[in-house]
Amino acid sequence: MQTSEEQPLGPKKTLWEPENVTGVCQDEIIAMQRCRRGSPEAFESLVNRYMKDAYFIALGFVGNREDALDLSQEAFVRAYRNIKHTKPDRKFFPWFYQILKNLCISHLRKRRYRRASSLDGEDCPEVAATTDCFSPEAVAARNETKDQVWQAISKLDPKHREVIILRHFQNMSYDQIAEALFCNKGTVTSRLYYARKRLQELLGTESGGCTHDMP
Repeated sequence: MQTSEEQPLGPKKTLWEPENVTGVCQDEIIAMQRCRRGSPEAFESLVNRYMKDAYFIALGFVGNREDALDLSQEAFVRAYRNIKHTKPDRKFFPWFYQILKNLCISHLRKRRYRRASSLDGEDCPEVAATTDCFSPEAVAARNETKDQVWQAISKLDPKHREVIILRHFQNMSYDQIAEALFCNKGTVTSRLYYARKRLQELLGTESGGCTHDMP
């Protein structure tokens, strides 16, 4: 008979729905315990749970599908190498998010350096305007709008870019974002306000836009 620590994790639920948070946290506590003892199967269960989230977070940072896939995979590799050294009470996602974020920022710095070296000051094209609302539903409505939104997000500075991605595309609550970013809820609220305001300017949604929170 399997002990509770040997039982495999169940299929991934909708991660940030309130009724699922307790179950997800308990599953992760068990998985992290097993990972620290060297279980590759336990780490694989975490990868399966978060690989899609990791990909879309990386995509929001770097704006390139191939790079996003490479960076998200590299983040999991680094997490696997270091998970044995995490503290017993450490939650996986906030810790993993910092690894992924740092990889993405490092990638962007290298990419800007390469562009500066090769383009000799050539200006980047302007983002096309759209009157669509900034919400997951509106973004999913048309592929061309989705591309415009990713371009606009890529123009935000990293601290504003990440709160947009975590709130609007990962559906995380303010408290969960604060935990992932190691800041307070007020800071999250402020960053979201300025990030949405900047996106409205980039996407031309000052009139009729709806970057406010959805229920």
